[in-house]
Amino acid sequence: MTKKSYGYFMPPVTIMGVECLEDIADYIKPMGFKKALIVSDKVLVQIKLIKKLTDVLDKINVGYAIFDGAQPNPTVGNVNDGLKILEENQCDFVVSFGGGSPHDCAKGIALVAANGGKIEDYEGLNKSAKPQLPLIAVNTTSGTASQMTRFCIITDETRHVKMAIVDWHTTAVIAVDDADLMVAMPPSLTAATGMDALTHAVEAYVSTIATPVTDCAALKAIELVAGYLKKAVDNGNDMEAREMMTYAEYLAGIAFNNASLGYVHAMAHQLGGFYDLPHGVCNAVLLPCVSDYNAKVVPERFAEIAKVMGKDVAGLSAEKAAAVAIAAIRELSASIGIPAGLKELRGFKESDIPTLATNALKDVCGLSNPKQASQEEIEGIYKAAI
Repeated sequence: MTKKSYGYFMPPVTIMGVECLEDIADYIKPMGFKKALIVSDKVLVQIKLIKKLTDVLDKINVGYAIFDGAQPNPTVGNVNDGLKILEENQCDFVVSFGGGSPHDCAKGIALVAANGGKIEDYEGLNKSAKPQLPLIAVNTTSGTASQMTRFCIITDETRHVKMAIVDWHTTAVIAVDDADLMVAMPPSLTAATGMDALTHAVEAYVSTIATPVTDCAALKAIELVAGYLKKAVDNGNDMEAREMMTYAEYLAGIAFNNASLGYVHAMAHQLGGFYDLPHGVCNAVLLPCVSDYNAKVVPERFAEIAKVMGKDVAGLSAEKAAAVAIAAIRELSASIGIPAGLKELRGFKESDIPTLATNALKDVCGLSNPKQASQEEIEGIYKAAI
């Protein structure tokens, strides 16, 4: 029997629960930090949601500088701009506040601050020599799970490519999931981030390096998304739905942080890099089509997905049950207003498909897809998603 071993990656501390943000003070004080670089975006600063974080830092006399330049798809330029502010203010730790974009931008800043060089040097798997500057990741969306993963996605604006940086050194020292911070999400963002979480769980569950640990997390995440995402979209003040979606996102993060992802993400990264599109929406549009492709080799996995999504597939073959699962994914996506196809996404051109497919095949996320695809097959999936 061939010897195999698996790493298991998670933040040392995660704080969860409604209004749990203030509890980070008890963890920061013993660490002796002096000044934080807070990485966020302009919207969260403008609506003053970030004040909930700065109030906590003020109470424990920890200084901070704010970088609010994280774009929806954070770029190399964003990382460089944030790094400059960190160095000018002599910050000794980083706090990200927001969704996946501020978290990823903060990871890029913290990684380069500790290791030197350029963020482009770390594209790929475990390219850094040492851990990033300490990062505390405060989450305000229920989708990317970037607050607790070792994944960092940065757009190289010169190549129009999203770089996948997968490195255990980018794991936060503290992750915070406070459902009270999610209430500010509008329905469209709730929908997109929720489908991102579903994609994480599905891809991790069918991954070639899935384990019993990741399977448990993935299936529970899928069950929670199926049960609570539409409720959260329909009523953003439904705190039970909001809190259950924080658990769904986190469980999906556990799953893909350790089992990795697949072609949905490898292909979605190219759409984001080319057209600057919302990541969760790209995932949602591609998920059923990639699932059709993957169900040909792992139909029994999709049959289990159908069950946890509440579908009665008793007596059906694995292939027919898989079709039920994929139909359920499409139904959920449509019910929360996700675009039906790539043709509805801003800027998409069918003529770009060959280049998108070539780049997707280079993305590290595709390595654990249950079936390895050819250039022609990836192009076919993109076309099926139009």
